[in-house]
Amino acid sequence: MNPSERIDQHIAAIMDWRGKTFADVRKAILEADQEIVEEWKWMGSPVWSRDGMVAVANAHKGKVKLTFAHGAGLKDPDKLFNDGFAGNVRRSIDFFEGDKVDKRALKALVRAAIEFNQTRLKKNTKKKPAAGTGGKVRKIEKT
Repeated sequence: MNPSERIDQHIAAIMDWRGKTFADVRKAILEADQEIVEEWKWMGSPVWSRDGMVAVANAHKGKVKLTFAHGAGLKDPDKLFNDGFAGNVRRSIDFFEGDKVDKRALKALVRAAIEFNQTRLKKNTKKKPAAGTGGKVRKIEKT
């Protein structure tokens, strides 16, 4: 079974309001970017990635939690983050019964997370020296 099928099963098994909320969150994430990848990690957690982890979601007793891997580095103009402020990296959105998923704002936050990942990749990509040069640039002299 592929990760998307596992996530389908996982959501279908949540019989109360959390199942619908989880499905709405997932739909917004998938609509935010066509290249986002669904994964199944840590023995039962749906994860969405593009150029690195974007977010992980879980249904807990009384809430659905969506945690952004690098949320502390993201602008959140719509003030979706409502948990995880004590840490230096992650930020979360806790959805409670009766909360509506602001799909427009959530899609914007997912896109910001993808952009963050892509910017981080570019910063970490360094030009490697030619193979066999021991890290030194060789000068070829013409004779």
